[in-house]
Amino acid sequence: MSTPERPAGGQVDSDTPLMEVVGDRVDLKLGFSCNNRCRFCVQGDKRLRLADLDTAELRIRLADARAHADNIVFTGGEVTLRADLLELVAHAKELGFGTIQIQTNGRMLAYRKNCEELIAAGANEFSPALHGHTAELHDYLTRAKGSFAQTSRGIRNLKNLGQPVITNSVITRSNYRHLPALARLLLRLDVDQYQLAFVHPLGSALESFHSVVPRLTLVAQYVAEALDLGIHNRRVVMTEAIPPCFLPGRERYIAERIMPETRVYDAKVVVESYTQYRLTEGKAKGPRCPDCAWNDQCEGPWREYPDHYGWDEFVPVKDKANPPFGHLPGYRLPRRRR
Repeated sequence: MSTPERPAGGQVDSDTPLMEVVGDRVDLKLGFSCNNRCRFCVQGDKRLRLADLDTAELRIRLADARAHADNIVFTGGEVTLRADLLELVAHAKELGFGTIQIQTNGRMLAYRKNCEELIAAGANEFSPALHGHTAELHDYLTRAKGSFAQTSRGIRNLKNLGQPVITNSVITRSNYRHLPALARLLLRLDVDQYQLAFVHPLGSALESFHSVVPRLTLVAQYVAEALDLGIHNRRVVMTEAIPPCFLPGRERYIAERIMPETRVYDAKVVVESYTQYRLTEGKAKGPRCPDCAWNDQCEGPWREYPDHYGWDEFVPVKDKANPPFGHLPGYRLPRRRR
């Protein structure tokens, strides 16, 4: 596949396809062990403090989850490190889950056999994470040498096996200028969808806030260009945790407007509604937000962002150029690691 070019003038193609909205879903965290040590990891030191759940406990949670949703995401930590992952995926299939998504850093999928076994067990959607357009940048962010090569190979394996690949890339201070280059790489890898998610300043990201979290005003132009590349090449593209005041003309690509209701099985608690978590605990609104035309459909930034940077960047939008979020089609969602 040839390298895609940015459309002249950054024009957005309104006919760009967007996938169908999925029904209610559950996120099942299997534990927090991981072979990456990402500088922005929202889970922080949980891998040191919390033991991974055992197979019997997870089978119980799977049964409970099936009573609440038709679709499931296996997440962590890094789920592909578990010896019982195939058993858990097969059990999810037996229980009748429709979409069985594997959220992963993608490194173990560099081995084609692992991909084939997961697909045979019942996994039918994959959400690997790629955070840099080069090995130098990606491996710096993951603090795992060789991770870029492995994740890239994993994506190629999945595509060669005909699997839907939905990537998530976390926007940080180190990579935001390279988002267009990352988008070009993702298009060359032929991913079905890519999402650009602004870093959630918790865990490791909160500990190193000013070296990890960029200013939204600096990020916006690069996000726009990266989105336009995907739109121009008729790919499904999304952003997360970037308010519409930073995305003029591209508001329809904001993920929060169509996120399905999600029940999250965390280490020791169950979050009944990830939507309510975002609205009541995760995000915040500023003093001028009520004056914005998007206020009723905007969740605001992660609350830690204005705690450090304040609200001066958030300028109310006077008029909406696009129709309300609810009037637009949706997409397949790569769940963020809460």
